[in-house]
Amino acid sequence: MIDTRLPSRLLLTGILLATAAGAAAQEKQPAPQTTAPSPSPAQEEKPTPYDQRLIRLAEILGSVHYLRNLCLDQSEDGWRRSTQELIDKEAAGEPKRRERITAAFNRGYRTFASVYTRCTEPATLAEERYRAEGATLASEIVARFGN
Repeated sequence: MIDTRLPSRLLLTGILLATAAGAAAQEKQPAPQTTAPSPSPAQEEKPTPYDQRLIRLAEILGSVHYLRNLCLDQSEDGWRRSTQELIDKEAAGEPKRRERITAAFNRGYRTFASVYTRCTEPATLAEERYRAEGATLASEIVARFGN
């Protein structure tokens, strides 16, 4: 059975890849107001073959979100917004998948919040490594599951 959600997923994953591989400084823009679609009782949860990778990507995004805000002079919300867009596209109408992806983002955020309370060289290095891992993971998802 072919998953018809894949084209929009591919686009969103590509956007995340561009965001993850982007320069350290991001422009701060107001977040567009979006509402998540209401889950339909008739819609079933449809796991994808890349769900585990998607969960790891969400965890990485949560980690990077925390670390970048810790180490920047001004806070940025791009990583959280990207994750919300990912959740809205990937798990529309699938509350359990939404919960898993959200939990992964929060786990990544909390993990580093429990270790770093100020920006240090190891925190900066961790952020760089996680950003690189996220870019690699997003590329892998697109290359392996986007065709």
